Amino acid sequence: MPLCFEKNMTIKIDVRGENGMLDIRNERKEDYSIVEEITRKAFYNVYVPGCMEHYLVHVMRDHEDFIPELDFVLERDGQVIGNIMYTKAKLTDEDGTEKEILTFGPVSVLPEYQRNGYGKLLINHSCQKAAELGFDVIVILGSPANYVSCGFQCCKKYNVCVEGGKYPAAMLVKELKEGALDGRKWYYSESPAMNIDEQAAVEFDDQLEPMEKKWTPSQEAFYIMSNSFVE
Repeated sequence: MPLCFEKNMTIKIDVRGENGMLDIRNERKEDYSIVEEITRKAFYNVYVPGCMEHYLVHVMRDHEDFIPELDFVLERDGQVIGNIMYTKAKLTDEDGTEKEILTFGPVSVLPEYQRNGYGKLLINHSCQKAAELGFDVIVILGSPANYVSCGFQCCKKYNVCVEGGKYPAAMLVKELKEGALDGRKWYYSESPAMNIDEQAAVEFDDQLEPMEKKWTPSQEAFYIMSNSFVE
């Protein structure tokens, strides 16, 4: 069973980087709107014209599956430039035995700071803290190119699938404890926290500073990846 830590516990690390002082800490209430803005800028037009990830962040914090202890922001010289959030998820084997696990997302870095290793820093730090909390498996959905360097592997290698027994190419698994997945066939279920109201998300976005919704090549890449499976 995962250990219980105080909800408002703060974990900090300091890293002296070439571009300044980096600090990872737990998100605070005064960060909420900043993190939502970062998420919006990071995801706008990446997967679809516009995005809904910032609305997911907005409502996720109030869900029972959200884990505040694993909600981190990354500061660069005192400015918040990135964030990662976790919720609980579930694996179920063929006998109906359930296993509580983790998933993360969104993980966001301001566009002007992307491709500098900041997202990887957030992921690696949060994985370490998740293990310290007693969790032993993380399952995510995302591009393998972004996550294999952080130790994530194809879901089929761990026999983790979705309903119907299919292995999505975008579903990746990381064991925080070796042998946590023992070869049994596991079916993945994400938290209901991820099931957001699309109309509410549009209305939320409409209240913010206008950004142009447009087509980008990354949307086609996302369509291909999200409809691909490993045989």
